Amino acid sequence: MPSSSTSNKFTDSIRSLSEISDENEPIRLSVDLVAAARRQLAFLRTVAESQWLHEAPSVHESVRRYDELWMPLICEISSGPNPPVVQPPLDIQWVWLCHTLNPASYRRYCESRFSKLPSKSMILDDENEEYALNRCRDLWSLRYPSEQFEQEPVFATKSRIVANVDLISEVSKHNSLLQRFCEPYMSEIVYLISAKQRYRGVLYLLQRFNDGQSRLVPTSDIQLIWITHQSYPSIYAEDTKSIEAEMGKVIGVCEKVKDEDVIATKRVWESTFDQPYEKAGATIEGTIGGSKRPVYWEVLDIDFNSKYKSMEARFLLEVCVFFKSKYETNNIVRLKPIRSHRDLKINHHISSISSQTWRKSWHFYCEFGTRGLQFTLQKQGQSCCTTTTTTINTTSQQNNTHIFHWNDLLRAPSLSLEKHLGPHLRALISITPPIQAPYLLKCVPDRLTDDSGAMVSDAVLKMNRYRPQEGRWLSRTVLDHAGKECFVVRVRVAEGFWRRGGEVPVAVKWADRIVEIREGSWAYIAGSIGVAPEKIVGIARPIEESSSDSERSWSLSTGDELRIKWDSSGLTFHLENKTSPDTVRLLKGRKLQYEIELENVQNRRGSDEEDGFVTLVRYTRENPNGRAMALMNWKLFAVEFHPEEDAVLVLLISMAILRSASEMAREDKGNLLVKALQQPKFMYSPADGGDSLYKKALLGYT
Repeated sequence: MPSSSTSNKFTDSIRSLSEISDENEPIRLSVDLVAAARRQLAFLRTVAESQWLHEAPSVHESVRRYDELWMPLICEISSGPNPPVVQPPLDIQWVWLCHTLNPASYRRYCESRFSKLPSKSMILDDENEEYALNRCRDLWSLRYPSEQFEQEPVFATKSRIVANVDLISEVSKHNSLLQRFCEPYMSEIVYLISAKQRYRGVLYLLQRFNDGQSRLVPTSDIQLIWITHQSYPSIYAEDTKSIEAEMGKVIGVCEKVKDEDVIATKRVWESTFDQPYEKAGATIEGTIGGSKRPVYWEVLDIDFNSKYKSMEARFLLEVCVFFKSKYETNNIVRLKPIRSHRDLKINHHISSISSQTWRKSWHFYCEFGTRGLQFTLQKQGQSCCTTTTTTINTTSQQNNTHIFHWNDLLRAPSLSLEKHLGPHLRALISITPPIQAPYLLKCVPDRLTDDSGAMVSDAVLKMNRYRPQEGRWLSRTVLDHAGKECFVVRVRVAEGFWRRGGEVPVAVKWADRIVEIREGSWAYIAGSIGVAPEKIVGIARPIEESSSDSERSWSLSTGDELRIKWDSSGLTFHLENKTSPDTVRLLKGRKLQYEIELENVQNRRGSDEEDGFVTLVRYTRENPNGRAMALMNWKLFAVEFHPEEDAVLVLLISMAILRSASEMAREDKGNLLVKALQQPKFMYSPADGGDSLYKKALLGYT
């Protein structure tokens, strides 16, 4: 661990990370670690998805193949002046990676058995990978004609005696390696460039520690680059030769983290570079506050909803805000976004901030569409009766407003920017690259529409030369995360004409109470009166009415069939698509990745709020235990769904559940009629004081 005397020598000469990235610095990196780290992440995802690799019999077989077959082969073919470019099969590649992550053990193994460190081919694109795999298969077949090149899952049923228990232990230790680097922004080039620069910073610190006791604890971004460097063992040994010579030992990632090592690492880093060690997307634990992250975020393969031109993708970034002050202050810093959510203002009291340490004051996720953050520094003064807040005037910023734009941060070194908020107060903001996040849609009630999609209104009558409007449809406008109209949902409820003076509608039969989704926004013709977009992208048709009042079925244009039952335990669902190989289930409540702590549920205003949640889960060959693709609240008609899930399917399911629940309960579930019943000219209340005929017609019963 760095001693206090070692720490003090860095305070005499503070350096920036950009300075140590200069070619004149004696820090050698002979691998394109940015490209290599991207390949590493893709490989780890493949390993994580190949569950059979982690079963005990398969691990034993993989270790045997690596120990007895691969290592002798690679040491032999890499001994010449022009070694072939080869890549082993998946199981051997995984064991090889795990072994290299313990560089001291790996070197002892290679030196004792082969008297050398075999070279590893540098493969940074798919085309070369395919070539290297085929070349390796040919060499393998010549050397081991009786051994299969690729291990298949069937081998997991076979057991073999393996003598090298140390290798088995190394593989088992890294089963959950991907979980440390599963955040989707980690694959972004700008993030990896920043991580590589910070890794250089760690090597710079190690290069100047010659006590042999240094234990620097890497953040998640540095650790990713570090293990990528280690995965090329011969290059890593050469690049770190001078550092290891000074320290007298092989350097590697610190695995057993101690609190004193973390404190010492942060202290030495800050005293050397005058920057906080942790940053957005780069913490010691890899999570916000050590707890479950509030955003369900995954690496995207495809966005199914790119075909809907009315929808805009949602992008999120992680933000960290640090403060450092020369003196103790009693100031207040007000934070608010530059664009959108302008009413959101967060005040933070700045007090007792040490001049030696950066304090992390805020750590949150933010929409990229907000464009950035604005800070205002205020000074708080107290009197005997009141507390006053005064804006501090500075010459550097007019009105004491300090703005950090996301685009400026994305171009900044290490994705961070620093500014002086006052004479003695500094602020540093770091971000992660913006990454596409789950879609968020909310449906809001709108006016009644006729069969053509026009709102029932005098303005429409006048536009159509007072031709009567036919049909009654409940309408809802779908808004995205930015409040933009992207779909219109319509539910047919009644038939009949409307002219001035109004007429009582007649409820249509169950089979005619279809739900349709139109893509786009309203075409407004007079104020808030408009016509729905023409393009219909989804339809839900009721299947012939069941003899039971507690069951409803729907046929969806997506090819799915939805059955809804209502009993003493509440609603249950069955979703089936006979043309799809996937199994899809609708589970009541927040499940899998959307699940929240029980005490948080109990602290909510009531159980009714939780009853409205339904999780859509897909079961595939890659995800046999299920993958949550969407979270719906049919009572609020709000949905969150993964970009790989179809927005139209999610909206159809939500409205079908809401419509069925209202029908079976004979009441307005989820305020389905709230907008329609605000139109007095269409109301008709019978003399007995019961429900209006209009309301009964809209609910679908008489």
